[in-house]
Amino acid sequence: MYDISPIMWYMRKHHVKFVSKKELGKGIPSVSYNLRHGGSVLIDRKNPRQALPAMMKFGEYIETNNRAAVIFPEGTRSKDGNPKPFKTRGIEILLKKAPSALVVPITVNNSWKMLRYGKFPMGIGNHIKFTVHKPLELSNFAGSKQLIEQVEKTIVEAINI
Repeated sequence: MYDISPIMWYMRKHHVKFVSKKELGKGIPSVSYNLRHGGSVLIDRKNPRQALPAMMKFGEYIETNNRAAVIFPEGTRSKDGNPKPFKTRGIEILLKKAPSALVVPITVNNSWKMLRYGKFPMGIGNHIKFTVHKPLELSNFAGSKQLIEQVEKTIVEAINI
């Protein structure tokens, strides 16, 4: 809820599209509408049969239309700030379908504090910090697995708990 809008604004000149869980497609003014109608993909995390073809189609869309894709590889927000292991299947599909894409790791610090107690009381007074790291090219790595490992290492090293 608190990371999509700032990332969208910061990367606005790249026409950012998101890989998002389908639940975010309803109930959040402006954000939900944009996710549903702006070229992003909404996946059902409980239904991999729906998610894989949707990711493939999304990767092709990103490549042909020269758009930027944002994926949150943890899958869900950490409850204590410690990062969860990355789920790499979605990134692998995007890299396969959009081989010319640059990968820009972004570390988001303190977003977990906003929902520490649930939606109410909201974590007012917390500062969410975004660190945009150096872009990486798939061609500079032996394969997508090596690139994904580097992205995970870069993001995790920049997390402040």
